[in-house]
Amino acid sequence: MTVTGIDFVALQVRDVQAAATFYEKHLGLQRDPAAPPHAVVFATAPIPFAVREPLPGVNLDDAPRPGHGVALWMKTDDAQTLHDALTAAGVPIVAPPTDGPFGRTFSFADPDGYVVTVHDR
Repeated sequence: MTVTGIDFVALQVRDVQAAATFYEKHLGLQRDPAAPPHAVVFATAPIPFAVREPLPGVNLDDAPRPGHGVALWMKTDDAQTLHDALTAAGVPIVAPPTDGPFGRTFSFADPDGYVVTVHDR
């Protein structure tokens, strides 16, 4: 048996609708109509992305920050413009834009404290 790669990414969040609205409003993600009642799935490609209720036994308030130790990267066509829009909207920027092997790159924190890195290469 062989695993062929990542097939789905979901963040466990405190408020599914608030998190979904954040990703729709600030990143332009669009909801996929096929989603279970405890989650919002976005129509991202090639890997679906979702926000969902925490699994039983997960308390997001007990962690130093949700996702600590996991690097979540998303691609955009213009990282600088997205950075500027997020900054104007008051979204916390964790790492400012820099240029590197993945193009223009920066990191922000979502409403639950997940750090998301965005690049445009």
